[in-house]
Amino acid sequence: MIEEQIPQELEPIQEIEISKPSWKLWIAASGCVVLLCAAVFVGTLIFAGPKFTQQFIPDKAQVAEELLRETTQINGMGDPAASVHLVEYGDFQCPYCLKFWMETEPQLIEEYVNTGKVFFEYRSMGAFLGPESGWAAAGAYCAGDQGKFWEYHDTLFTNWTGENVGDFTKDKLTQYAKALGLNMTEFESCLSEEKHKGTVEQDKAQADADGVHATPTLFINGVKFEGAQPFEFLKKLIEQALNGNSNTQNG
Repeated sequence: MIEEQIPQELEPIQEIEISKPSWKLWIAASGCVVLLCAAVFVGTLIFAGPKFTQQFIPDKAQVAEELLRETTQINGMGDPAASVHLVEYGDFQCPYCLKFWMETEPQLIEEYVNTGKVFFEYRSMGAFLGPESGWAAAGAYCAGDQGKFWEYHDTLFTNWTGENVGDFTKDKLTQYAKALGLNMTEFESCLSEEKHKGTVEQDKAQADADGVHATPTLFINGVKFEGAQPFEFLKKLIEQALNGNSNTQNG
């Protein structure tokens, strides 16, 4: 860069040093902008109402996409007169039960339950993996009193993030019921008064009598299979049972 020459007879104009904003000032300014935006956003939420709010704040309780299925009792689906009965002993905190629900159950329902070939029943294992397991099972039965056992069952798995991490505290169970549109007075009363404590304990007692030691454990017409079995494996066994094959072996 070539500096401009200043005539000697004129006094040079003194340069005024203009300091650039320091990084601290930039942070302070940015912070003010963020606070201002936040204030405007909160004000908008207050005056615009819940419809606007719902666009930006997701519901904490995520509801599962509802599966088409025929329910005939609180914790059972399909035709009770079907020649094949499949019972699952599960725990809502169990990651392998989650796997079974995600990967196998939808195909099982579509191909065999909804067609009347299989009657499917879910039973809990009580507080198998901790207190939250028992509370979740009781919550599902409370939802079942309002005809929403399976919807609640799905919602519990949808909101699963781990074992004994607070996903199924009683407060959370109430949130899930509210997300499903249940009668909250009835649900909260059912949960707080432990209406289905005996039901959950009965499930666990039956599991012990059936020799269940892991979740999920499946029974096809009384024959036991442990683990989150893939659909193709179960399909083979179900077809054998439908064809009257009584020699189905424990997998």
